Amino acid sequence: MSENVYEGLYILDTNRYLRDPGGVAEQISEMVRQAGGEVLASRLWEERRLAYPIDGHRKGTYWLAYFRVNTAQMTTINRQCQLNEAILRTLFLKVDPRIVDTLVSHALSTGGPVIERRGPATPENGALVEPEVVEIGAE
Repeated sequence: MSENVYEGLYILDTNRYLRDPGGVAEQISEMVRQAGGEVLASRLWEERRLAYPIDGHRKGTYWLAYFRVNTAQMTTINRQCQLNEAILRTLFLKVDPRIVDTLVSHALSTGGPVIERRGPATPENGALVEPEVVEIGAE
C-alpha cells in the first residue's frame, strides 16, 4: 500500500485539554507515530460551543493535524481515536498531493493563509479575488 497525506480534525474534551494541553496534543501525534506515520503539522484550531451535545459535552476544542501514513494504518489510527477518552469525534480526509505543501504551510503559519502568487490577483494564478459588486438598477 502507498503512503498518503491525511488531514485529521479532532474534537477534544475541553476539560481534559485545559488540564493538560501538551499531553492531549502529544497523544494525537503519538497515535500517528505508533502507526508508522509522520506528523507534518499539528495545532490548536479553536474552542467553540458544539451544535449538539456529544456525550454530555456542550463545548469542544478543535485540533487540526496533517500527517503522512500508510493507507492500511488508517483503521488502526481511527480505532485508537475511538478508544481515547479525550477525543470526542474525528474526521479524516485524504489530501490531494498537489495541495499538501500549501495546506501544511498554512497550518504552520500563525498569521493568515500563505498564498504564493506572481503578478496581479487573478483566478488564473490561484489567487483569491474579491467579487465585483454591481448595484442593481445601475446603468
